[in-house]
Amino acid sequence: MSRQTVSRLCAALPGATLDHNFGPDHDSWKIGGKLFAIVGSQAHGVSVNTDSVETARMLIDAGVATRAPYCHASWVSVPMEAAAEEMAHRIAVSYRLVRASLTRKAQAALPPAPDTAG
Repeated sequence: MSRQTVSRLCAALPGATLDHNFGPDHDSWKIGGKLFAIVGSQAHGVSVNTDSVETARMLIDAGVATRAPYCHASWVSVPMEAAAEEMAHRIAVSYRLVRASLTRKAQAALPPAPDTAG
C-alpha cells in the first residue's frame, strides 16, 4: 500500500484532517484534534490506535503489526505490505476509537460518523 492510498483512506473518514505536527515528512491524521493515524517519514507502516494494550500485544504476537515507535503501548504499526482490507480496517477502528473518546460537544461538531460495521 502506498502513502497516497493511506491518505485517501484517512481523508474519506468524516471530519478527518491532515496535519504535519511531527515535521513535513510525517502525515498525522486527526479527528477532533486527536491523532488516529500516523505515517512516518520512511512510510514503513501506519501507526494506529487499538482499544487496549492487550489488543496491541495480540496483533503484534499474531504478526499483523509491530510496536508503534514513540507511541503509547496501545498503538501498533501496520506495515505498508499488509493486505488492503487489514489496513483499511485498522485505520477505521482507530478512527472510531478516537472519535468516541472526544467530548460530546466535540463529537456534535463533526460530520456524521460512518456506519460502525466492520
